[in-house]
Amino acid sequence: MQGLGLQSLKKNPALIPLYVCVGAGAIGAVYYIARLATRNPDVTWNRTSNPEPWQEYKEKQYKFYSPVRDYSKTKSAAPNFEE
Repeated sequence: MQGLGLQSLKKNPALIPLYVCVGAGAIGAVYYIARLATRNPDVTWNRTSNPEPWQEYKEKQYKFYSPVRDYSKTKSAAPNFEE
């Protein structure tokens, strides 16, 4: 198939930025999905060691970035089921 091989890139060097942008987008998408799978409190991989992982984020800042408010200083409105 023309345009997908290394020899084709040598003939058409204008395709190199396209390959770089598509590769960077794919790497970014994989990183974002991996971050959601490992850092999201709604996802639990091991229920035996930590059955309620969302309780860990009660005092932590969960939002990635907020220019207006510092969420680490606010009290969580989440209920505490242990009491």
